[in-house]
Amino acid sequence: MIEQDTIAQRQAAEPSQSGLGWLGYGAVLSALASALATFLILAGATPLLPTHNVVVWVFLLNGVLIALLLGIVAWQTRKLVRERRAGAAAAGLHVRIVGLFSLVAVLPAILVAAVATVTLERGLDPWFTGALKDLMTNTVAIARSYREVQCRTLARETQLMAADLNRAKVLFDADRNLFREFMNSRAVFLGFPLAMIVDTDGSVVERIDAKKLDNVPLPTETDLREASNREALCLFPKTGNIFRSALKLDAHGGRILYVAREVDPRALEFPQVAEAGVAFYEALDQKKAGIQIAFASMFTLIALIVLLSAVWFGLNFANRLVAPIRRLIHATDQVATGNFYVQVPVKRGEGDLGHLGETFNKMTSELRRQHDGLTAASDLMDRRRRFTEAVLAGVSAGVIGVNARAQITIVNPSTEALLGTSHKELLGQPITMVLPEVAPLVEEMSQGRQRLMQQQIHISRKGKERTINVRVTSEQARGGQRDLVITLDDITDLVLAQRTSAWADVARRIAHEIKNPLTPIQLSAERIRRKYGKVITTDREVFDQCTDTIVRQVDDIKRMVDEFSSFARMPKPTIGDEDLAETIRQVIFMMKIAHPEIEFDDRVPPGSLIAPFDRRLVSQAVTNIVKNATEAIAAVPEEERGQARISVLLDDTHPDYLILAVTDNGKGFPVEGRQRLLEPYMTTREGGTGLGLPIVAKILEDHGGGMELADNPTGRGGQVRMWIPKTKHVVSEETSAASSRNDSRRASL
Repeated sequence: MIEQDTIAQRQAAEPSQSGLGWLGYGAVLSALASALATFLILAGATPLLPTHNVVVWVFLLNGVLIALLLGIVAWQTRKLVRERRAGAAAAGLHVRIVGLFSLVAVLPAILVAAVATVTLERGLDPWFTGALKDLMTNTVAIARSYREVQCRTLARETQLMAADLNRAKVLFDADRNLFREFMNSRAVFLGFPLAMIVDTDGSVVERIDAKKLDNVPLPTETDLREASNREALCLFPKTGNIFRSALKLDAHGGRILYVAREVDPRALEFPQVAEAGVAFYEALDQKKAGIQIAFASMFTLIALIVLLSAVWFGLNFANRLVAPIRRLIHATDQVATGNFYVQVPVKRGEGDLGHLGETFNKMTSELRRQHDGLTAASDLMDRRRRFTEAVLAGVSAGVIGVNARAQITIVNPSTEALLGTSHKELLGQPITMVLPEVAPLVEEMSQGRQRLMQQQIHISRKGKERTINVRVTSEQARGGQRDLVITLDDITDLVLAQRTSAWADVARRIAHEIKNPLTPIQLSAERIRRKYGKVITTDREVFDQCTDTIVRQVDDIKRMVDEFSSFARMPKPTIGDEDLAETIRQVIFMMKIAHPEIEFDDRVPPGSLIAPFDRRLVSQAVTNIVKNATEAIAAVPEEERGQARISVLLDDTHPDYLILAVTDNGKGFPVEGRQRLLEPYMTTREGGTGLGLPIVAKILEDHGGGMELADNPTGRGGQVRMWIPKTKHVVSEETSAASSRNDSRRASL
């Protein structure tokens, strides 16, 4: 690579080392000096006059220099094309730089040439158009017309003043002073600095000097003789700028009104000026073609010299620029392939490009160091990431990562199952929207300095209530903003198992304490009734009623105690391969006979469904659930619920479980505290013991299954979903709660 760079540098330096390089500098400087001299000579700024011979010699010299520049530029362009075809390094960049310099030089020159040509043409042509020629030709007539307009204006205003003086003849005869004042006011109003009433012999009768005028001639005899009483006579001098007017006054016996007024001096001087301008304009018209040719030739020569000089400078600059860039191209290609050990040779005198090479070398050294460090760090982070993902995937508790802005960044599969939402919908969402139940805990954790906080919450998702143990921990970060890790541990089944165990112990104690005295009480009541029944003659009915009540209530207490005993001493299931479909059909058949008013929807698959379960216990559980459904229907008036319906659906499509759903249109389950109905002695039915659903839940739990309470998906009422594993499941006392919890999550599918 370094050898290739040396060759490229030698090729780029050849023009400046050969005689052609110095020839190019000399030709460019000579051409620019010749262009400047041409401009100065044609502009008349030198002692050398722009005669025909001088102009010819100047143009010949410029032509020779232009030809020399064309040859130099063509030779360098040929060399550039040859390098391009040979595929030399950075040849494409070389061509683009030269092309850019050429465009920068050519486009302004062409633009200026076009603008200058149009400007010169448009600047000269309007002065020699037909309209302007007519205007210049008629300048004298225009000046004379202006003078005539001034005369007509003066005559019209003279007639106005004469009419006023004729009407004031009576005032003239009565009071000369008052007449003089009147005449003065009219002269001032009409703008006459001088106004006189002159007799036919030339004597002045009245004279008004509103403004002093010098060298105002008096009217001659000819003027007085030519004066008329119809139109005012306009008099203008051969010299000066005072116009005069004369008009006979009919009321004053033929006397004449003589007025004078100053006008713009140009009204008299402009005709002579216009004649001189017309003569000069005609001379310019004859020289127009020569002026255009001279200016166009001068501009063309100067533009060519400047253009070729700029192109040559561009070629020379590109040659010097490409060499260090060529080295950088080779080096960057090596870096792009992953070689961070490449170094660019730096030479003195390369200026900013040399500094760029030094910076590039520093950059590659730093990149090499950082690349090695990042590679090691990336490997370590990747190993940690895979380990963390494996840990989170295997954790049964839900784990949520929250950043400083309270947005979710990490969720594990257990969180998705617990919240019933995919990770794509959870990531980036505020934790306060996804899980508002933990918002106060997150807020308190963010504002405080604690490292760990925990709390039990209750959440409800898709009609399921769960009890969650929440733990919030913060990372060890500097500053006020910290990321949080939220752990969600579903302890619903654990709490339920603890309560069930506690209630079983209570039931066992109650059954033991109550059952012992029941038999003596019952026997004593029966003996009293046999021994004293015949003796008592008064209130015999009351006596019999009381003894019957004692015996009946003792029987009721015995049945309740037996239920307590059954719940406390649930027998372990004897699991064998049984037909679950046939078992359910038998339960439905018996319930149809017992409740003919209810419409049963039997959706049990035909044939057999063999599964490992205790036929007696499962039959008892299904019977209990269907019986509860009939009682829920009976609790709602018929006019409110309509036809009583119970649907029994057995689904065998799940890969691991057989799912049984019993749906009714009765009163349904309460929204709050629904799952607590699975706890012993929790009931919403009057007279119920609260042991039916817990016994069913215990039976299913012992089989490795579970149950949940939900709303009727098609309308009013409730639904009980139960599931039993398709394979034999051995449940120990220590693992029954955890197994039931995991099974309930899977069965929710």
